[in-house]
Amino acid sequence: MSRDARWKALLELLVERGRLDVEDAAAELGVSAATIRRDFDGLAEQQMLVRTRGGAVVHGVSYELPLRYKTARHASEKQRIAKAVADLVAPGEAVGLTGGTTTTEVARALAVRGDLASGSPALTVVTNALNIAGELVVRPQFKIVLTGGVARAQSYELVGPLADGVLGQITVDVAVLGVVAFDVTHGAAAHDEAEAAINRLLCERAERVVVAADSSKLGQRAFAWICAAEAVDTLVTDTAADVETVQRFEEAGLRVLTA
Repeated sequence: MSRDARWKALLELLVERGRLDVEDAAAELGVSAATIRRDFDGLAEQQMLVRTRGGAVVHGVSYELPLRYKTARHASEKQRIAKAVADLVAPGEAVGLTGGTTTTEVARALAVRGDLASGSPALTVVTNALNIAGELVVRPQFKIVLTGGVARAQSYELVGPLADGVLGQITVDVAVLGVVAFDVTHGAAAHDEAEAAINRLLCERAERVVVAADSSKLGQRAFAWICAAEAVDTLVTDTAADVETVQRFEEAGLRVLTA
């Protein structure tokens, strides 16, 4: 296992458990305790974790794993969700994409759609996510609109009043939200309040709103509120979603698609 792969695995384990011991981590990853100690030291130098005697802990209970360290958790589910979301977008439409792993997969699914291979433009994509813009800008048939703003290292998203200025001057046919949590009562939410504010504005500028969220995000709450469940037209999730949870969203007026 490469160092990069170990670091990703260690960070995900930390996010899930809050604390890791050297010996337990070594056994889980199948490497020596000395290797894990070096990994913990390296991650601590990058302020990705806090070293403790015999192990490591995350910085806090609301710790947000940076996008560049996220592995393919629920990868197959996200890819299925992404294709289902992409199928909801019609040629020639303007689509807004927030940042995140699932919306990045949506961008990739749009990029390989045969009916979007040509056009002037085939699609207009508005995003505040640097990585999504970077992936799609090589598609000459897509018109890419990137908001201004200050970049967040955790998510590659641009936030702040400069982003507000651009979004305040445009409208989109559909906004696709990647969320940390989505609950019928508490709505859609993110870790960061600045990201949530941009996502909320994008929703307001959209004709229809789609939440793309794997089943692990449903029924959860997070710090920064984006919008109420009633502001969302369609929820696209995976087939592992709890039946009662899906029913509650449908009763709230949402169309729910499982992929």
